[in-house]
Amino acid sequence: MDTANDNVPATGSGGDWGWRVWVSAAVAAVLGAVIGGLVVNANEPSAGSPSGGSSTVAIGPDKAATCAATAVAEKVLPSVVTISASSGESGGTGSGEVIRAEGYILTNNHVISVAADGGQVSVLFNDGRSVPATITGRDPKADLAVIKVDGQQSLPVIPFGQSKDVVVGQPVVALGAPLGLSNTVTSGIISALDRTIEVPGDAGENALLVSALQTDAAINPGNSGGALVNCQGQLVGVPSAGATIPSSAGGGGSAGDIGLGFAIPVDLAKLVSDEIIETGTVTHAWFGVSVITVPPTQGQPGGVYVRSVVPGGPAAKAGLQTGDMITGIDGKPVTSTNDLAAVTLTKRPGDTVTVDYTRGGKPASAKVTLGAQQ
Repeated sequence: MDTANDNVPATGSGGDWGWRVWVSAAVAAVLGAVIGGLVVNANEPSAGSPSGGSSTVAIGPDKAATCAATAVAEKVLPSVVTISASSGESGGTGSGEVIRAEGYILTNNHVISVAADGGQVSVLFNDGRSVPATITGRDPKADLAVIKVDGQQSLPVIPFGQSKDVVVGQPVVALGAPLGLSNTVTSGIISALDRTIEVPGDAGENALLVSALQTDAAINPGNSGGALVNCQGQLVGVPSAGATIPSSAGGGGSAGDIGLGFAIPVDLAKLVSDEIIETGTVTHAWFGVSVITVPPTQGQPGGVYVRSVVPGGPAAKAGLQTGDMITGIDGKPVTSTNDLAAVTLTKRPGDTVTVDYTRGGKPASAKVTLGAQQ
């Protein structure tokens, strides 16, 4: 799917990120100048701001107000590692977690992408061991990757939670290596669900954090790829980006964590990592359309305008045509090209989705069986 974003661009490290406005008018004067403070938490800043809805699910009385962070850290830290990646004079550090006892480690693509073409990757374990690692596979679109260490016996594996069990307000603990400081533990809550966060990816393209968890647990550069866990020590998300406010002092820089961090949900992380381990790569779903975002106007709800349809592609076979306005997928509103891109990351080739659209002002729907991206 080709997309072109005509939404409000973010400022920062450049590019038209296509974010929707997410701050109130009362604070727009302040945040409008610092919207580029959303950073990819390795060693490099990026741009953007969050979009998407948030859940209003409340926590029941059986939920703790905070996690017993000491017990969580004791259980989880042996599974969390510090990752160093380099190529020539370029390099950085990030975090990861052991997901299989034979040495497979989950992290963000942007943590290790610098080493993708002949560079070096090393892993520092909780007990001080440092060993080389190889890249098993990467998914730049979802900003996930798997690396592997060999010769290590029965590594402690982080247990997986489930995305359906995550609710707004529940306590969580983040573990990783912010600023290269290994074995760092912070705590907070899930402050929102279902954010869609666009961050810079490989080769000038963007990665999309789909249905991301928002947390106020401190997420700083270097936390990327680490673990966001529940009070049982189960992985619920992979910290990947955080918002910062540029420092008002001279010389640039930023004010650090401001309580807005974002993590890839565990279900998506598991889906992608399993495929990488099995095949070495990830094949995403494909609509076969080129689209642009049409913002809402007075009397018009907006949506995603179909600029062209690939002949013989999934959308064409379902009857979609150039000029159609896509307004929903599987009953969920579609307001930007990111909504379609999110479907290609969370669905698999061969899955069928219901696409709602208007043609000539008249509503219609079509069943689209998704293809595979080439």
